Amino acid sequence: VCNMMTVSELHRRYHDSTGIAFSSMYPGCIADTPLFREKRPWFRKAFPWFMKYVTGGYVGMEEAGERLAQVVDDPECTKSDVYWSWNGGAQQVGRWSPDGKPRGAGGSGGEIFENAQSDAVRDRETAAKMWELSAKAVGLTDKDKPKAAESS
Repeated sequence: VCNMMTVSELHRRYHDSTGIAFSSMYPGCIADTPLFREKRPWFRKAFPWFMKYVTGGYVGMEEAGERLAQVVDDPECTKSDVYWSWNGGAQQVGRWSPDGKPRGAGGSGGEIFENAQSDAVRDRETAAKMWELSAKAVGLTDKDKPKAAESS
């Protein structure tokens, strides 16, 4: 949520003055990455299988990378302050399609769409506070901040 709030705050502070599109994305459940390296061995083996064959929500690292590249390069993705997703936002149990790939539940394949941001992400007061606390935590001073920030 904090990453998405940061992206929305970047949009609010800098989009109008720079024209940069700030967006976040959910590439899908990439279940076989080192993200789960601290989990028990049985979980590291079972979770990708479960996501592939039970929920259909599995997305491989290559496809996740392709989705990131799409958000960066696709003319459809030039809108700022957007949360991009694929395949219906995991609102359903996955199913196998005729081409042999899992579909549904935010899994492999599907078309990109503009997903709704949660109320927590859209909370401007909390986002601004998080921004200021983050700047303070990394030692960012007012003189370090781009001039565009002063207009907000």
